[in-house]
Amino acid sequence: MNGAQDLGGMHGFGPVRQDADDEKFHAEWERRVFGLTLAMGGSGAWNIDMSRHARERLHPADYLASSYYQIWLAGLEKLLRETGIVSADELASGRASQGGTRPPRVLKAGDVAAVLARGGPVDRTPAAPALFSVGDRVRTRLINPRHHTRLPRYIRGRPGVIERLQGCFVFPDTHAHGQGECPQWCYAVRFAGQDLWGPDAEPGTAVLVDCWESYLETADGTRDA
Repeated sequence: MNGAQDLGGMHGFGPVRQDADDEKFHAEWERRVFGLTLAMGGSGAWNIDMSRHARERLHPADYLASSYYQIWLAGLEKLLRETGIVSADELASGRASQGGTRPPRVLKAGDVAAVLARGGPVDRTPAAPALFSVGDRVRTRLINPRHHTRLPRYIRGRPGVIERLQGCFVFPDTHAHGQGECPQWCYAVRFAGQDLWGPDAEPGTAVLVDCWESYLETADGTRDA
């Protein structure tokens, strides 16, 4: 979906600045929000793509006015309310009541290290050969979906070249909406700076973006590679 979360290639937001000390957390509450988000992700009540979609569904004014972990917290609260695990009244009061939905499982403190080490692999066995090959000239589809997508706005309808075949993975556009994993091939596509931003782009610049197969068509606008 189009929203405030998709800022890639937009003017007016200034350069990305990295903290000199490279701190992961700037306050103790950020560490706690991170832990809560991981714990609830481990509960099985939703998947990672649903979690991302919850954050991008925040009102643009709220999203742009919030810090990174404030956005994480707001997305977590949205999912807790929507799944019935926590009510709006409980969030407002900070006190638990009876009758909420129980999550499928509970991530206990003693299991955290093993769960994090195991991760959550999303690679899958492909059902068909890859449609594109390294070196193929392609174009991203010009779409503006209302659902979750990992196709950035600034590369839609732009030409590029397949640089690498990444593998076959869970398709986030369906996974975020409970419509199944629908695995697809994913490609690293190289986009020249001038094809994205015109003749004023810095010479020699390029961007590599991971694109799922259904985002792509051949350079002449067909789906036949």
